[in-house]
Amino acid sequence: MAVFIANESGDADVDEVALAALARFVLDAMKVNPLAELSVMLVDTRAMTDLHIQYMGEDGPTDVLAFPQDEVFDAAYADSADTDPETLLGDVVLCPGVARAQAAAAGHSMQRELHLLCTHGILHLLGYDHAEPAEEREMFRLQADLLHRWETAAAAPPGPGPSGRAVRAR
Repeated sequence: MAVFIANESGDADVDEVALAALARFVLDAMKVNPLAELSVMLVDTRAMTDLHIQYMGEDGPTDVLAFPQDEVFDAAYADSADTDPETLLGDVVLCPGVARAQAAAAGHSMQRELHLLCTHGILHLLGYDHAEPAEEREMFRLQADLLHRWETAAAAPPGPGPSGRAVRAR
């Protein structure tokens, strides 16, 4: 699973390695083809405001935007030889400036907020939405489950790896 992170936000507090590991975890948990690719971009508040206006017609910055590629859903889950599983799922765009404010309001770290937003964006790329109450319940239940599983795995004590040496479970 290839996850590309581009931090154009200027925010040095972003743990890009952990964000990429989370994205791989979510994609794997969702059984996305391991040859699929994901792009995650972190932008500043001004850039996010511009994207929000251009693509959503709404003023001001937002926390996350997801831009799926065409016909990606079927290819991401494809196991047959007649489809091209090497596909770019799409782009998830995150705004650390907005995430920082939301994290403070929620009483958790900016990293946890970015993980929540990245998971949310990936679910959008995979076809989940929250426009209707039933869709919202399903998407947010899945999002909470994925984050709980990620946090549990990330907090697990190191265990023996294939070589017998200790490794962190991620």
